[in-house]
Amino acid sequence: MNEQELIDSLTSLAPMLEEHAGESERLRKPVDSVMKAIEDTQAYRYFVPKKYGGFEFGLEGFMDIGVALGAADISTAWVVTFCMEHNWLIGLYNEQAQDHIFGQQPYLIAPGALAPRGKATKVDGGYRLSGHWEWGTGVMHADWVLVGALTDHDGPPEVCMYALPIADAKVVDTWQMSGMVGTGSNDIVVEDAFVPGYLRQNLTELRAGDSPGAQFHQSPTFRMPMLPVLGLTAAAPAVGCAKQTVTRFRARLQERAVYGTQDKQSERALAQSRLAHLTVRVQTVETNLKCIAKDVANWGESGEICPDVERAELRVRIGHVVRESRNIVRKVVEVSGAHAHNLSNPFGRALRDLETLSCHTVFDLDIATESYGRLLLGLPSNSPL
Repeated sequence: MNEQELIDSLTSLAPMLEEHAGESERLRKPVDSVMKAIEDTQAYRYFVPKKYGGFEFGLEGFMDIGVALGAADISTAWVVTFCMEHNWLIGLYNEQAQDHIFGQQPYLIAPGALAPRGKATKVDGGYRLSGHWEWGTGVMHADWVLVGALTDHDGPPEVCMYALPIADAKVVDTWQMSGMVGTGSNDIVVEDAFVPGYLRQNLTELRAGDSPGAQFHQSPTFRMPMLPVLGLTAAAPAVGCAKQTVTRFRARLQERAVYGTQDKQSERALAQSRLAHLTVRVQTVETNLKCIAKDVANWGESGEICPDVERAELRVRIGHVVRESRNIVRKVVEVSGAHAHNLSNPFGRALRDLETLSCHTVFDLDIATESYGRLLLGLPSNSPL
């Protein structure tokens, strides 16, 4: 299978995602049959290293998938793109870890709750891990989990990522949200689980494109900087949602009557102008998304380490893409009447989802711009990059 064939196979499922979007929201998780259809396309092999029978496809094509699925159902798209990308994260791990995971299965489906909400203590052969993590996107269909923990060493504790089978974790039903409801991103609890030493990876070693996996594979795919890849993974469905919302707005203008008149909203000059502005804005935001993806992929191709200031700039650019996607949806809903806020209306769901998604920590422009500004002034960053 080549890259375009997999992209086509996945994007052909968009009508199925759209059909089940309301059900996913009611269930508070992706619909099982939809997730099975996605898995059957071999989606989760997209970033698996070729050494292990994976496809090792490109970041720019990955954006096409995220946008197309996000247009259909942003919650399910969010879960799918995250779980696809988490196989890329495993590709950054050390060789023994990859041999262990990809040697026994072609891919994993795993949430990546990397905030250091756990604690790990060294023991013979590995670590004892305990913790409670929020934001477990993908956990409702997972076979592994990836979690972050502070790890005791001789010096200051290290922030590390641990990979362990889902059987060693407990899923806690906490996902009661106003938006992104269909992701089912419930909490993860691990109680004194043993994790072999090779399934621990210091997160600072993964940031800049010089991870153990980058050195092991010698491939541009695994030389890309981590945080921009994570940000793009989460941003692509937001762009798709904004794009589809503008498409729906165009159709709605030709149906909706102006209150107290016989006129269609599409006959009013202001509505026509709004549609023109929104169409260009959403085209621009998609172009920006793909431009950023190309820049991130170019860092992988270059073989050079991506400096702090470049990673900070990329984070700010990604944050602006998501903010603009949210603002486009806000504007559509603002001029679409009260019906847009009906729980079954796709406009209302898009607004709820984008308001929630845009609060993800990776899109926090206050933090991102402060870090970037500090680096531009020759000061050290005061947040992870």
